[in-house]
Amino acid sequence: MKVVQIQVLRYPRLDTVLMVENFIKKNDGHYKKRKLWESLPKKMMYQTFCVVIDYLLHSGKISIDAEGKIGWIFYPEDARYYYSRKDLGRC
Repeated sequence: MKVVQIQVLRYPRLDTVLMVENFIKKNDGHYKKRKLWESLPKKMMYQTFCVVIDYLLHSGKISIDAEGKIGWIFYPEDARYYYSRKDLGRC
């Protein structure tokens, strides 16, 4: 996978990233990107929001469906549980 470097005016702080993560977890699959940004509890620049969304996409925590809605997909506890089950086959 090739990573493209872009010029970013503002990088998000950790509390900002966590706020977006928690909002997406609570509203899983309900909002498209623009509406999600408008519905956040605290306002932020759209470019900063896009940096957070790009980070969450590349880290495998969110996905965007065919309609453009953003959903939370990072559930490490569930993955650990299913991986530990011997009755489920693995390739």
